[in-house]
Amino acid sequence: MIFFELFWTFFKIGAFTIGGGYAMLPLIESEVTRKGWMTMEEVVNFVAVSESTPGPFAVNVSTYIGAETGGVFGAVCATTGVILPSFIIILVIAHFLKAFRENKYVQGFLGGLKPVVVSLIASAVISVGSSVFFPDGFSLSTFAGGAFLVSFFIFLAALVAAFKKMHPILIILAAAALGIGAGYMGLLG
Repeated sequence: MIFFELFWTFFKIGAFTIGGGYAMLPLIESEVTRKGWMTMEEVVNFVAVSESTPGPFAVNVSTYIGAETGGVFGAVCATTGVILPSFIIILVIAHFLKAFRENKYVQGFLGGLKPVVVSLIASAVISVGSSVFFPDGFSLSTFAGGAFLVSFFIFLAALVAAFKKMHPILIILAAAALGIGAGYMGLLG
């Protein structure tokens, strides 16, 4: 039963979330915690692991959650569920590509999706950020804590590096080195 539930849950997530993995995050968070498969803290940790591994975010997080919930076959079911809707949609679009490309309604629909995707990504940032920095509710002392200050410094450094056209892999490695160094020096606890 858990295998079908994993497949169906991630199929719905894959089918009803447009904009990629980050846009899926609020729905993944809601479904996984509502079903009791894991806590919000575990979801945040899975997001961090999924971001740290190569491959598409949605595939990584669904595979990881499926493996934790139902073992290897659970990982296969969750991963298949999350990628199948996109696969089907791409096959249909490829078949009717010319009509979709020139249709003004489809173009209008796609243009209207852009702000929706941005808002879903913003929702994911706020949700994960609040659970990381404010797990026990809002407190001004959080802004003076080491974890917030280190995270803010890493964010600023990554932002500067991105504007200076630094290669993304170097940005990731530098952010990882700063985070590991801060953890090693005890600044995050």
